[in-house]
Amino acid sequence: MVKYEYVTIHVAQFVGAKCEEHREIIDRYAAMGYRYVGFVPTKISDYGKFKDIDLIFEKEE
Repeated sequence: MVKYEYVTIHVAQFVGAKCEEHREIIDRYAAMGYRYVGFVPTKISDYGKFKDIDLIFEKEE
C-alpha cells in the first residue's frame, strides 16, 4: 500500500525573491523515506498566478 503526504506552500510570499523552501521540504521528506511525485496548485489568483501549491510525496508501507 502507498501512503501519500501533502505539504502546502504559499507561493505568493516569494514574489521577487528566490524560493528555496521547497528544496528543504523535499530533502526532509526524502530523509524520512518519501519520494517526491509532483505538485497540485490549490489556490490560483484571478490572473492565473499560483498562490498555494501542495507538494505530493509517497511512501510504500
